[in-house]
This record gives sequence, structure tokens and C-alpha cells, in this order.
Amino acid sequence: MYDQAVMKVVFDIKYQWRITKYNPIFRNDKGHYLLDEWTCPSEIGNIINGDSFTLEKYLVIEHAYVETIIEFLIEQKQYSLRVIQASNRLISHEDKKSVLYDHEFGEINIKEDMIANINEIRIICKMILRNFADCQLYSKDNFFVHFGWDYYMFIGSNQKSLTAIKFATNSGLFVEEFSSPYYFEEKDTTRLVQWNEIDVEIKIVVGNEEIKDVPLEEYRKVFNLSDEHPVFGLFEITIERMDFFQKFLNHKMDFRKYEYGFWAGH
Repeated sequence: MYDQAVMKVVFDIKYQWRITKYNPIFRNDKGHYLLDEWTCPSEIGNIINGDSFTLEKYLVIEHAYVETIIEFLIEQKQYSLRVIQASNRLISHEDKKSVLYDHEFGEINIKEDMIANINEIRIICKMILRNFADCQLYSKDNFFVHFGWDYYMFIGSNQKSLTAIKFATNSGLFVEEFSSPYYFEEKDTTRLVQWNEIDVEIKIVVGNEEIKDVPLEEYRKVFNLSDEHPVFGLFEITIERMDFFQKFLNHKMDFRKYEYGFWAGH
């Protein structure tokens, strides 16, 4: 069991930690966790190592994760974070019947580039941990929260955050100095236009073309992003944005045949 990185983030953050429920003494020399533990709240109701994994046991751990984030923010007097890399994940009628669904999830609309306050951060983090949302949280050049697979969490800050680390430890979590596998710098970023055929059941990228040497301000303008947005993730290219992108491509854009997206990452 180990965290699998699929995307990284874009800042120069001095202190970074992996904060999880997993005791590092049970890792092998490759960093793989050796014990059989639950890795997802969907396992509630299962018997794991002879013990029943209950909703009550899950909520204790979730509370420790969420409140640890809040303690880090309060310690450095950071009372809001920006949402980036937000995926459009619809909550179905069946989802709302789950014991993991909370009515407060329906009261927040997670959008790319939005600013979330402390209370909203609590809700968003619960939604991510329960697989009802997918995004990352950050404050430019100052702080980030990354969530990975298997209930892994990574926090980065430019403060040592000793009080928050003590809170996490006292809450039963394990704090390790560890660079987030979702972290990378602007110089390592690749940006490209990719496309897939329309009217097909399974969307498979059939072509892509890298774009270089375009100022971030130009991307922010075309996608209506804030000055703080690092411009990474996946964005839809609509026909209204065709003129901007076509001048950088050898591929002749054809919206009758293809759907287009702009991808930026590492």
C-alpha cells in the first residue's frame, strides 16, 4: 500500500510533510506500507485484521485529518485557501443515500479558482476524503494541502508549524518530513493541447501538441483565472477559445470532429 502520484503542484514551499494514519515503522525500505489497513471510507463495514471497521472509527480519523489542516492554517494566520485542480464530480441521488453523505455537502459549490474560508475548507476536505470531491488547496508561495490515493495527505508551508505538528501527533496521526509527490516547479511544467473524437462512448486522447513560451497571464486571461492561479490542470477549450490556441498549433482545429482540452502538469 502506497500513495500513487498522478499530478503535482507548482510552488517553492520550504517545509513539506506527509501526514497520515500510517505508522512509518511498518514501512519497508522502499517505503511500502506492510500492514493491512483500511485505505478508503468505502471499506466501512468490512472486517480488517479481525476488527470491524465502523463509521464511528472512520469519523475519528477523518476529524484528525481535517482539524490538523485547520491547526496549520490558524498557526500561520492563514484563514482562506484557493481551490485548484477541481474536477466536476456530480453527486448522484444514490450518493445522497450513503452514510458518508452530509447535508452540508449540498450547500457548497466547489469551483476552480474559488477562495474558500475556514468553514468551507472543512467541508471541502471532508468531501475529498469521502470521495465526493476532487481538488487541491493552496495559497500562492505560502501553503498547500494535497490529497493522494489511499488516504494520504501532504501539507506544505513556509513556517515550521510546530504547534500544528504537535496537534496532529496528539490526534493519533504520524507526521513525516516528506516532499509532496504532487509538488513541482514552474520550470518543470509541460503544457499542451490535446483532443479526442466526439460522439464516442470512451473518450481517448488521439492527439496532442505541446505549447511553449506563452506567458501565464495569457492563459489566465483566456480561462478567466486569477493572478494567483498557477495554470495547471485540465481546462476545456471551447470554440470561443479556438483563435487563441490555433496560432500556436500545427494541428488544424476542427470542432465538428474533435473535443479539445488544455492540459498543464508534470
